[in-house]
Amino acid sequence: MPALVTVGEALVEIMRSERDRPLDAPAGFVGPFPSGAPAIFADAAARLGASVGFVGAVGEDAFGDCVLHRLQADGLDCAAIRRVPDRLTGIAFVAYRSDGSRSFLFHLPQSAAALVERSQIPEGYLSDTRALHVMGSSLTLSDSMRETIYALAREVHGRGGRVSLDPNLRPELMPLERLRAICAPVLDVADVVLPSGPELTALTGTNTPEEGASQLLGRGVRLVALKQGEAGSTLYTREQALPIPAYCVEEVDPTGAGDCYDAALLVGLDAGWSLYKAGLFANAVGALATTRMGPMEGTFRREDVYAFMQSQGRPLP
Repeated sequence: MPALVTVGEALVEIMRSERDRPLDAPAGFVGPFPSGAPAIFADAAARLGASVGFVGAVGEDAFGDCVLHRLQADGLDCAAIRRVPDRLTGIAFVAYRSDGSRSFLFHLPQSAAALVERSQIPEGYLSDTRALHVMGSSLTLSDSMRETIYALAREVHGRGGRVSLDPNLRPELMPLERLRAICAPVLDVADVVLPSGPELTALTGTNTPEEGASQLLGRGVRLVALKQGEAGSTLYTREQALPIPAYCVEEVDPTGAGDCYDAALLVGLDAGWSLYKAGLFANAVGALATTRMGPMEGTFRREDVYAFMQSQGRPLP
């Protein structure tokens, strides 16, 4: 049974082939690419050597085959993925701007991705699970998805496992106040929270990331891993704020970089590494994720990450 499990949306992503081509006019696309924040996370963790299970749903269509073939090829346990005959696999259309920002058009709540249920998980599937990772975007898709996540979070936490949350806030899917409310039950049992700066202040209603981290630590979270893009990251515990230096790369596509960072940090923590070592590894994996077009195309094997870190003069301690 998998040691690390995530539950959430699996979809395909179809992207503009050029920047500054909005989605309201004809222009070229590339794809489909397997995607969905939890699926990217799971794929990245598996390629880094973790034993990973994914709980999700796809349609019985070519896009569903696209997702499943990729996850299976990278070694994920797909026994808890449901195939839905009368719904399309989830789709996201993405446009990029020259300033690095993106716009999305989602076909998710009406797709197979939303139809995740507790009953699809095989008996005993969590028997060896040491960690459960949750994305805030997954909590927005449906009542059944949300209740499944809550149940798994309580189960893993109750057995002494680690629960982690990436807020991955999507205001285009749900208003902010509602997003805060649906994240609360996961935060109640979370050990690790992995936000960006804007997500951290939005999630907590604070003015600065430092205040947001302090609030989460005060409610029982043990580690807040603040993702800061080109500035690296900062790991907050009750004892310290630990800055982790960045790696320099030429960005091609930022999609999935935060999910890959999450995977690397949690793989490092599960291995018993120090915070600094796990954070440095996560920064390297997140940086590498931006160097290839496509959300899962920027996932790498562990030996490749080590070689990259060595080439940048900042090897793993």
